[in-house]
Amino acid sequence: MAGIKKEMVVLYPSPGMGHLVSMVELGRLFLQRGLAVTIVTVDPPYNTGSTASFIARASAANPGIAFHRLPAVELPANPSSHHHEALAFDLIRRSNPNLLAFLRSLSPAPSALVLDFFCLFALDAAAPLHLPCFLFFTSGSAVLSVFLHLPSLDVACAPSSFRDLDDKPLSIPGVPPLPADHMGISMLDRDDDAYRGFVYISDRIPDVKGIFVNTFRELEPRALEAISAGLCVTDGRSTPPVYPIGPLITERKTDGGGECLAWLDALPDASVVFLCFGSIGVFEAEQLREIAKGLDRSGHRFLWVVRSPPSHDPSKRFEAPPEPDLDALLPEGFLERTRARGLVVKGWAPQSEVLRHAAVGGFVTHCGWNSVLEAAVAGVPMLAWPLYAEQWMNKVFLVEEMQAAAAVEGYAGLVTAEEIETKVRWLMESEGGRRLRDRAADMKERAAAAVGEGGSSRVALQELVAQLKRGD
Repeated sequence: MAGIKKEMVVLYPSPGMGHLVSMVELGRLFLQRGLAVTIVTVDPPYNTGSTASFIARASAANPGIAFHRLPAVELPANPSSHHHEALAFDLIRRSNPNLLAFLRSLSPAPSALVLDFFCLFALDAAAPLHLPCFLFFTSGSAVLSVFLHLPSLDVACAPSSFRDLDDKPLSIPGVPPLPADHMGISMLDRDDDAYRGFVYISDRIPDVKGIFVNTFRELEPRALEAISAGLCVTDGRSTPPVYPIGPLITERKTDGGGECLAWLDALPDASVVFLCFGSIGVFEAEQLREIAKGLDRSGHRFLWVVRSPPSHDPSKRFEAPPEPDLDALLPEGFLERTRARGLVVKGWAPQSEVLRHAAVGGFVTHCGWNSVLEAAVAGVPMLAWPLYAEQWMNKVFLVEEMQAAAAVEGYAGLVTAEEIETKVRWLMESEGGRRLRDRAADMKERAAAAVGEGGSSRVALQELVAQLKRGD
């Protein structure tokens, strides 16, 4: 009814593409349930994928959501020589005055501020306004368990860094033993600014009013139970209420990618292996050649998204790579030999649509959480090849706990053509691959049930929206 005041929530995603996509989906859900939504963004000083164009498309497609870009801030040189996360922490921290000024300008005042994990520095901006803050955790609950427990691990492992402990298993409530060297790559050195930033924001998680997690109870029951029981926070503080509201993924059609989908249309069901490594995943030229040789020898159909190798110029470390020269990067004759059964695309493909296509029978993934959820919703079995961020953790949880993937061995260095050929054949031909496909099909049904009428995630979302409307 016109004229009825809506409670407004402000959402604050970090600049990374995976974080931004999930936050926009959350905004859409809130809008559909009667909340007014404003999304605040900051411009990253490093490559995060095509976030600017995504925001433009999201704004046009969701006229009911207000988007506000905070002013740019002056940033010093990256305090970490290797990890852009430290720069992200600086960006969010230095944007606090601008965020506070924007929040003060809103009328009526918002009822809540929803923060991305990287944006927990903004708790200090919300404090003068006594504005209730919530965390939207865009990874899974197993990774949330790790971060809730990180301040305890920081003390228990001192003075060693996780890197020094090699593959020593870490004991974390709710998850299988996690090799120390599988903590996020930017968290391996305790003297690095990126590590110190992660410990700080992990220690701030108990300060929020509630945690929304982009997962569903049927996918990660053990981790959710441990978090809810307060087992991961060991300093006497209470763990905020947890709401598993996923899977939140983009299922709408995107512009572009027609070549991929048209090519798939002509192929038999479950006959194609799809290789895609996120919005910023890149490989050295040697690794690209090994992938090509492995796919060539496997004899199976494939769709492969290829990017140029990373630059070794320190001044270009965080810049987007140029368009790849496939003829120069891939083995001589590869494209011609595999033309009848393979398609190599440059830079990008409509991943969610490709995974939902009937012709796709397997997914070689970097284990980014959005990719994991898209595969789960589509019922596509995965081969896990982690690259960066929390993906090494995700690989452990996918293989050991969820039994939703098999690992591509050698991911810590060079994955050989032999391994790629072997794993593709295993997935597409073996009894083990069939069992993984059956598991993926079951997970597809569970994901659909979770967001369906009376499902666990829908009920959690209803409880969450009711709390936001109450403003408590």
